[in-house]
Amino acid sequence: MSNRFVLNRKGVRELLTSPEMADVIGEFTDKALARAGGASAGYAANVMTHHRAVGRVYAYNSKGMRDNNESNTLLKALGND
Repeated sequence: MSNRFVLNRKGVRELLTSPEMADVIGEFTDKALARAGGASAGYAANVMTHHRAVGRVYAYNSKGMRDNNESNTLLKALGND
């Protein structure tokens, strides 16, 4: 017996571009931002929805960049939930 999986491409596209997915990604980026030290430590986060919802947490000034280079803060902030 052969099982076959057919991906509903339209449904996946709708899911990846939906506001609900952007909200979920926003929650994740906010948690990571808080664990990294927040804006006062030189980090920022945003969520963009063009072709799909994408979130990012990044060092936006030299203080954050230096902190991340010395101790891998962003990598640690993205650790296991």
